[in-house]
Amino acid sequence: MPDSDAPRPPGFSPFRLPAFRYLFTGRVTSHMGNQMQAVAVGWQIYDLTGSALNLGLIGLVQFLSPLCLTLIAGQVADRYDRRVVVRCCYAVEITASCGLLLLSSLPQPPLIAFYLLLLMNGAARTFEGPCLQSLLPAVVPRDMLGRAIAVNSSALRMGQLAGPSLGGLLYGLGPAAVYLCVISLLLTAATALFLMPKPATAAVRRKVTWNSVLAGLAFIRATPAVLGAMSLDLTATLFGGATVLLPIFARDILAIGPQGLGLLRSTPALGGLAAAILLSRYPIRAHGGKVMFAGVVVYGIATILFGLSHSLALSLPLLLVLGFGDMFSTVMRQTLIQVNTPDEVRGRVAGVNMMFVGTASQLGGFESGLAAYFLGTVGSVVFGGAAVLLVVALWMRRFPALRTVDDPSVPVASGGQGPPAPASIPT
Repeated sequence: MPDSDAPRPPGFSPFRLPAFRYLFTGRVTSHMGNQMQAVAVGWQIYDLTGSALNLGLIGLVQFLSPLCLTLIAGQVADRYDRRVVVRCCYAVEITASCGLLLLSSLPQPPLIAFYLLLLMNGAARTFEGPCLQSLLPAVVPRDMLGRAIAVNSSALRMGQLAGPSLGGLLYGLGPAAVYLCVISLLLTAATALFLMPKPATAAVRRKVTWNSVLAGLAFIRATPAVLGAMSLDLTATLFGGATVLLPIFARDILAIGPQGLGLLRSTPALGGLAAAILLSRYPIRAHGGKVMFAGVVVYGIATILFGLSHSLALSLPLLLVLGFGDMFSTVMRQTLIQVNTPDEVRGRVAGVNMMFVGTASQLGGFESGLAAYFLGTVGSVVFGGAAVLLVVALWMRRFPALRTVDDPSVPVASGGQGPPAPASIPT
């Protein structure tokens, strides 16, 4: 992590760093493209089958890649030039989008082909995630990390905000229009990563052993606050994953069509973007653990109320609040994880984190689809929101080190001894 001795004013923007600008551009455009693609694929599959269970299978298919490949992806992120790995990932994602474009030209596209291409896309994103997370601390000074994480998180929310809305609008011209735009955005992301200068800290290739592969897990297990933050993210996302059911809300409950589906998917991102802008300007310096739990509580309550709503005028503000609370929790968790992770295992820890987030999101989509099959769409969402609130209560009791975190940008104690020294971690 660069840590220049030159003083920086409080309002110094990470955008003044060229490497951060390229990283931010790549993340915004790739995420926007994947969000557009999710709208098109979700609507196509529901239109072809009319089945909530088939929508849930989208999440199950995308869950398989991070489940099987995350530990390998973390090892790759720590051994190779992370920029090169991300470029290769974008090449695979572009290929998958070209396949979806081809499917959209068929009068009766085979359902299995959609799932296979999503599996291919998921594999590429499994390797992309740890590398992008690990690049961020390498391109910004430590004292700017919290602000940079908030700004970088806004890249995801910008993608979630613009991607679904644009995807829904373009879908009116046919799914091919969406996939063509996705391919263009992924090409832009790949270009940004080609232009990004090499970070000062380069990956070191060491002998691969079973201990080195599991080093990320070993570090997380030894750091209760990090373990608590990641597992909270996993469980809350697992039960709060109602996004996969939004096509049903758009078509059958709110009756707003594919353009409305894009609006529903974008609104939480708008709330998250507002929170990210606020946190980038005014980072949390006290009571970070309590703020994180409060954000998850807001997320859970908003999920329950959204499930009960049958009015677009009420549903949109609830999704806005949902995204706002989720972003506060996300920034606190990511700052805590990044600050407490040594660089030599950063890729593997990021890989485990991505597995927690990615598998929970995709498996949560399957859980929501399965629950909707038995409980109905509204029952599934309400059940998920209530489970999120129960998770918060359990985690506040189970992880006191997480609850008592004050300034998330300051390393926390690990078992009373401080974060593990680099020499004690298998590399």
